[in-house]
Amino acid sequence: MRILMKSVDMVAWFTREGIPHPVRYKIEDNEEVQVVKIEHIVFRSEEKLAGNKMLLFRCQGIINNTLKEFELKYELQTCKWFLWKI
Repeated sequence: MRILMKSVDMVAWFTREGIPHPVRYKIEDNEEVQVVKIEHIVFRSEEKLAGNKMLLFRCQGIINNTLKEFELKYELQTCKWFLWKI
């Protein structure tokens, strides 16, 4: 896995308690747009990065016709999603 930390557009649903569940994300890289559907969430944990509370999701999805594992982070304070590792 390589560390990336790139902002992504996310489609997610939230429980009544406010816990997000990512469904798919869109990432733009050099005018190329890629949409990745999340097939499976392996685990979810909470952490602090530079004092900001974040939720970390290790997920599996199909990227370039291959099932790959990646990590997404959700920053609670700003409600932003990041592709962390791929």
